[in-house]
Amino acid sequence: MEEKVKSILDYFEQINAIPRCSKNEEQIGQWLKQWAETKQLAIKMDAAGNLLVKAPPTPGYENAPVIVIQGHTDMVCEKTPDSKHDFSNDPIKNIIDGDWLRADNTTLGADNGIAIALAMAVANDESIAHPPLELLFTVDEETGLNGAKELEPGFIEGRVLLNVDSETEGVFTVGCAGGRHTHISRKLMLTDLAEKSQFFNLNISGLNGGHSGIDIIKQRASANKILARTLHRLTIAGDIQLVSIKGGSAHNAIARDADAVFASASENSGDLARGVAEFESTVQIDYGSIEPNLAIKLTAVESAARNTTALSVAETRNVINLLLSLPHGVMGMSAVFTDLVETSNNLATVEIKDDTLKILTSQRSLTGSRLDEITNSICATAAIANADIRSDSEYPPWTPNMQSALLERCRKIYAQVFDQEAKVKSVHAGLECAIIGNKYEGMDMISFGPDLRDPHSPNEGLHIPSLGKVWQFMVALLESYGNK
Repeated sequence: MEEKVKSILDYFEQINAIPRCSKNEEQIGQWLKQWAETKQLAIKMDAAGNLLVKAPPTPGYENAPVIVIQGHTDMVCEKTPDSKHDFSNDPIKNIIDGDWLRADNTTLGADNGIAIALAMAVANDESIAHPPLELLFTVDEETGLNGAKELEPGFIEGRVLLNVDSETEGVFTVGCAGGRHTHISRKLMLTDLAEKSQFFNLNISGLNGGHSGIDIIKQRASANKILARTLHRLTIAGDIQLVSIKGGSAHNAIARDADAVFASASENSGDLARGVAEFESTVQIDYGSIEPNLAIKLTAVESAARNTTALSVAETRNVINLLLSLPHGVMGMSAVFTDLVETSNNLATVEIKDDTLKILTSQRSLTGSRLDEITNSICATAAIANADIRSDSEYPPWTPNMQSALLERCRKIYAQVFDQEAKVKSVHAGLECAIIGNKYEGMDMISFGPDLRDPHSPNEGLHIPSLGKVWQFMVALLESYGNK
């Protein structure tokens, strides 16, 4: 392995030793401060926890523009159902698997720890010639770009920003979708259960999940949707009464697992089991090679675990109908960029706890009007079901600037280094560039990064050779500002 790539991965391993789920970035922030202090670099931190580290220019670059290298410190914390990993205490285990770096049945956190590692490597390497640098490490990106939203006027000086949060090497991202979250809640009517009711657990598992923006085009199954469809199928076999539902884990992750506990007359157990088996076969055909490990399992619950109340049969059907009605997946494709999703919705999390149904959906769109359209559709559906609705965590789209001087420079440098043209794309995901560009007038921005697979899932992987190419490009780009 190239020595410089090894150095970057060493930084990344140190980063992964520190718990940093969203809203738990204090430790990684303090660690970065200590690192900067040891390098005698100027530091400032705002009230939100965003950290700015300043590195002086190398000789000959004093008159070059200040370059902002930006990434976020938090990560999506997902693990397989059988993993014992404790994200609040345990380090992420980095495993080299051929040309790929992965974790041990958890998310890897390359989204976006690798940006931190690259920025640190640049500032630490005295052999690199570069302009004045501002290393901007934002917090709480994954839950709604919240750290970027809290940036104050004057916090950064630079007006050239390199966001290292894209997931395909050789692609320059120049635009992104806007988004918002919609919360649906409904009080549920509970009723007593007959003594002879049998309780069952319905489990959906084995799905790929993934990033609800980047991976939504892959038509992967939502465990929450599969759960709703299965429950609907079971109502044909006999009356059922829901006790609880738990599906999905985060607004920006396609739900991989979901569970429901329900009651039914004991004489229905055979029909229910046959219904699940038949529907599992149907869904496996529907998704074919997309979800090869999809599994639907029905298990009788021991009597000791029984509740005395559950939703009525009618209320159960109301919940199932609402989940069936809510959209999930691609709602429309871009008319400007080939193979780019314009508008989507993620049926992110579903929970019935005690007497309340709670649903979180995440809408994305390249245009504000279509974002409003899909949100209004969801709200109308929820209103018909007599549910309460609340939207928040909105962020704007980033409109591409194809005349960007930074884009022109990046394309030129990439072609010089690799003797091939980089691709220029917009992305169906939220990037902090959208927020930062709105806050700081005149900001020229671009986003790039190494190849990542399946971010926001335990299958996440970082392609090591692509990391080396990103490093080569970054060094050449920074050096190109000399004597300007």
